[in-house]
Amino acid sequence: MSETTPDHTEPAIEMRSVSFTYPRAPMGAGERGPAIEDVSLVVERGERLGILGPNGGGKSTLLKLIVGLLSGASGEIRVLGRTAREASRLGLIGYVPQKVGAELEFPLSVRQVVAMGASAGLSPLRRMPKGRQAQVDRAIELVGAHDLRDRAIGRLSGGQLQRVMIARALACDPKILVLDEPMVGIDIEGQRRFADLIQRLSSELGLTIVIVSHDLRTVATGCDRVACLHRSLHYHAAPGGLTPAVLAEVFTHDLEGVFGEVHIDAHRAEDCPDPGRHHKPHSCDGRDHANDGGTP
Repeated sequence: MSETTPDHTEPAIEMRSVSFTYPRAPMGAGERGPAIEDVSLVVERGERLGILGPNGGGKSTLLKLIVGLLSGASGEIRVLGRTAREASRLGLIGYVPQKVGAELEFPLSVRQVVAMGASAGLSPLRRMPKGRQAQVDRAIELVGAHDLRDRAIGRLSGGQLQRVMIARALACDPKILVLDEPMVGIDIEGQRRFADLIQRLSSELGLTIVIVSHDLRTVATGCDRVACLHRSLHYHAAPGGLTPAVLAEVFTHDLEGVFGEVHIDAHRAEDCPDPGRHHKPHSCDGRDHANDGGTP
């Protein structure tokens, strides 16, 4: 197996008993609790996983560990059989961060910004090979931004900018696409186009896709499986397996308005396997609780 060929015998992402605590704040501010604690999760190749949780619940920390931007966690993280940093260095992970800032301050075109994703690992003095130039053009086409390629990046709408940032992540021809809060500031039409795009990238490229959001609608529309994270982890085989009881554990706000838009298989938290230990992965789809009186 070559250095750049992913190991197809391994899951896309495997986390075993992972915990991470940020360094203590200066000036004796006191000890910090863990940002994430005892997280175990397997994401199979080609799967679309949504990670749902409140702001400050550890979602971005989890993603940064997966893409190799953070180190020092306890436990084990493997990405396509490699360490997270190795996988990132080899271009196996495409990452779309929650906030984009620096690019908007420079007079760069859409194509120039997308090309940044394809130039990873190249010497600044080396001309981009034709093969990578073709990857840039293909990424722009995939997200439907061909008509924007010469436009200044600072003149894009929120939805257009989102598509361009996804194109930049795709330009390195990754096997895994990771998106952090992709729906922030996006209107209804942009949300619809995003869901369609995720479906297309999954079917056409066979990508493994991980999306984190505090918005249930974002993860329920385009994911095969949903994990709930509030420092520790609890997951469900499909969005339809989420319950009010489970979501109440990770959210403090009122969820009544959300449940009218997605199918919910309602069951009591105490009916879940291993009650009281929801951070351990288990599947709570409708078949597991067919006789608990929940919604069919």
